[in-house]
Amino acid sequence: MIKVLVATEKPFAPEAVNGIKNIFDKAGYQTILLEKYTNQADFIKAVENVNGLIIRSDKATKEVIEAGKNLKIIVRAGAGYDNIDLEAATANNVVAMNTPGQNSNAVAELAIGMMIYKARNMFNGSAGKELKGKKIGIHAFGHVGQLVGNIAKGFGMEVFAFDPFIADEKIKDLGATPVSDVKELYRNCEYISLHIPANEATKKSINYDLLSQMPQGATLVNTARKEVIDEEGLKKVFEERKDFVYLSDIAPDCKDELENNFEGRFFFTPKKMGAQTAEANINAGLAAANQIVDFIEKGIATFKVN
Repeated sequence: MIKVLVATEKPFAPEAVNGIKNIFDKAGYQTILLEKYTNQADFIKAVENVNGLIIRSDKATKEVIEAGKNLKIIVRAGAGYDNIDLEAATANNVVAMNTPGQNSNAVAELAIGMMIYKARNMFNGSAGKELKGKKIGIHAFGHVGQLVGNIAKGFGMEVFAFDPFIADEKIKDLGATPVSDVKELYRNCEYISLHIPANEATKKSINYDLLSQMPQGATLVNTARKEVIDEEGLKKVFEERKDFVYLSDIAPDCKDELENNFEGRFFFTPKKMGAQTAEANINAGLAAANQIVDFIEKGIATFKVN
């Protein structure tokens, strides 16, 4: 019998767990749950005899992958996959996948929600400002970026997008004005919404050179990864520009310094909350289960990332 481990330090919602089990029951698979574990050794032991693995923000390290002697597929229920050691997966003939698009709306709504919250001075009773008429630059125009653009248009914002992997005509068809130079995006837009992955090309790429060029009233919104931010450059911009604001659903390593020196000019959620909605939780879990069945039964690897 095919065995699939669902290893989630932060468990799926009960409805999602039941849905995952139903999908595997119909396929004749056994579902094994490892929830709220506190020791990586428990994860490593649990993966020893399974054929498939579903994770959320859990780390599928080299040790985990090598312990899975029968492991054929790992699916990260979410868009990012930097918590999977792709090199180890490939070396051990394990297919790694993500579930793009399932969390997109939740992340997009959070990005806009943080913009509103800060624009209205965190609802402290003082006069704030409106999003209408402001320019928003979307850095990477994938699933989430497109949804952010659609919502922003509903608020009357001017939407610009930079994505070297999408043709200008496609960006126009999706309702945004294409920008060919990333520096132009930052020079032109009061708001920048980040949706780039964290990889060797993007880590620390959002730096002083880009941020310092933003117009008066600059607000950077990061629902991507903290690693894409050059924190030394970020702190330098904070020091030089009293108008600069940083909003993120993942606190930077320099959070304490910002709290001590730049109160009121940033907002960080208590934990990474982009996918923390009931709908996203369920959608991503069910998608992951279906992808495992499709791969094992039919060899379908549409969302393979290694």
